[in-house]
Amino acid sequence: MGGGGSGSFLKVLVNNLDVLAGPLVSLAYPLYASVRAIETKSAVDDQQWLTYWVLYSFITLFELTFAPVLEWLPFWSYGKLFFNCWLVLPQFNGAAHVYEHFVRPMIVNQQVVNICIFQRR
Repeated sequence: MGGGGSGSFLKVLVNNLDVLAGPLVSLAYPLYASVRAIETKSAVDDQQWLTYWVLYSFITLFELTFAPVLEWLPFWSYGKLFFNCWLVLPQFNGAAHVYEHFVRPMIVNQQVVNICIFQRR
């Protein structure tokens, strides 16, 4: 009788992994690490967590914009969980990679466009 209950609990846990782990990975640990980074003198950890929060904002805006479409993708929440793990975990340095290769070029190119527009006027 006791074995069936623990199997059901594990099944519920696995089926809701994204709901349970998502806030820990996306918010709780980055919040903790950001506060620790503020308290250190190193600029490296500050940059890591500022970069993460910029990307987190982009992900949140993406989700808010495309919520009706994302509801139809059953794997979205798990994909987001794994992507956030990649961004957060220092072994992967994912936040710095995404920022350097995608966000920064977009922002730098936008500044160039803005400069050209203002110079023409």
